[in-house]
Amino acid sequence: MEYRPLGRTGVRVSPLCLGAMMFGPWGNNDVADSIRIIHRALDSGINFVDTADVYSGGASEEIVGQALEGRREDVFLATKFFMPMNEDDPNQRGGSRRWIIREVENSLRRLNTDYIDLYQVHRPSPDTDVEETLGALTDLVRQGKVRYIGSSSYSGSQIVEAQWASRERNLERFVTEQPPYSILTRGIEEDVLPTVQRHGMTYSPLAGGWLSGRWRKDSASAPTSSARPSARFDMTKPANQRKLDVVEELAQLAEQSGLTLIELAIAFVINHPGVTAAIVGPRTMEQLESYLPAAEVRLSPDVLDRIDQLVAPGVTVNPDDNSYGAHELTPQARRR
Repeated sequence: MEYRPLGRTGVRVSPLCLGAMMFGPWGNNDVADSIRIIHRALDSGINFVDTADVYSGGASEEIVGQALEGRREDVFLATKFFMPMNEDDPNQRGGSRRWIIREVENSLRRLNTDYIDLYQVHRPSPDTDVEETLGALTDLVRQGKVRYIGSSSYSGSQIVEAQWASRERNLERFVTEQPPYSILTRGIEEDVLPTVQRHGMTYSPLAGGWLSGRWRKDSASAPTSSARPSARFDMTKPANQRKLDVVEELAQLAEQSGLTLIELAIAFVINHPGVTAAIVGPRTMEQLESYLPAAEVRLSPDVLDRIDQLVAPGVTVNPDDNSYGAHELTPQARRR
């Protein structure tokens, strides 16, 4: 597998990043099987693993920690914080120093490791100064508990603000951004991707099963994981019907190109010059095996042109797939 530079860190990672969201009760609750999937990914050449404290309430981190026993040094390990870990306690979440210092210890314990390679803010906070978050993360880097820090689902302006704060205050800077990106979710091409390219950042997750072929017009609707927002999979919504139409066209394009739909989808993401790696989140061994060949696929200009015809650059087919504007577009924020 060809390894790529992770921004300007000097670290090289595989173009496929193993996402661990489906390991645990949210997806595959068979711990032994989940560990086998992780080991197969590592044996195939994947050296980049991404999880989060909130995935299955910490169970994902625990499974990853068990799987990496004896192999920890071979893996670039990323996890995230920010989402609520206790719905009844308003302080067990967010980007405050108080929570970061506490929660990193919980993640280190669950992951069974002395350090985290990449510690990421899962979402920007509307009510926490970015200097507060960066200051706490800087202390963790200087203590050796964290090697690098990153952001997730930050807008272009929020990325720039964080970079400015790091330089102005002499704090560690975010070296990666993890935005939503797929053929169906191309909104970041307009602003976020150009911004992170200027700052030497980024890697991206895929479209939550839509481009695996699981949802097709002639398929019975499948239940979704509790981890996935229902609005993204409500087939009565016109935007999701539009997605089904696009998926049918993409499936035909993939077949004409000698590819599976999932290979086409992953290749589209990792062929973008601003993307280091695509996060693939298998629930089964079969799913993992279907992802692996995509690391070697290069799409021709004709195929890319046809994709652009189906979903124009910078367009997200269903706005519910965006991770942006959750706070800014609420009535309270927009109205006087």
